[in-house]
Amino acid sequence: MGILATENREGARVGWLERIAERMMLKARAEGNLAGLEGEGKPLPDRPIKTDATAAGFRIMAQAGVLPQEIVLKKQVIAAQARLTDLPEGPERAALLAEIARLQMRQAIAEEARRRFMRD
Repeated sequence: MGILATENREGARVGWLERIAERMMLKARAEGNLAGLEGEGKPLPDRPIKTDATAAGFRIMAQAGVLPQEIVLKKQVIAAQARLTDLPEGPERAALLAEIARLQMRQAIAEEARRRFMRD
């Protein structure tokens, strides 16, 4: 195994960053800094986020009360799709379909920009 990775008690490989994070959590628990937090004793919410860096970035923005552009656009798409169900065929429906396509394109661009930023 090398200097950068070791095994934890369960035998899984753990890198240096995970070891530091684990030590910091154990220290915070020992000092009582984790007691009384919102959601204590409950399972973590299911958040479909692919990478640790993305999760950390989204968590920081959520704590600051800021939504990433891709999430704002996703909510706008969902709202527009809900309005679409009530519209009969016609020019208003066509305009709303065009708006949904535009929002989805902007959402895809924002998601791709984040992915590229995280890679570089």
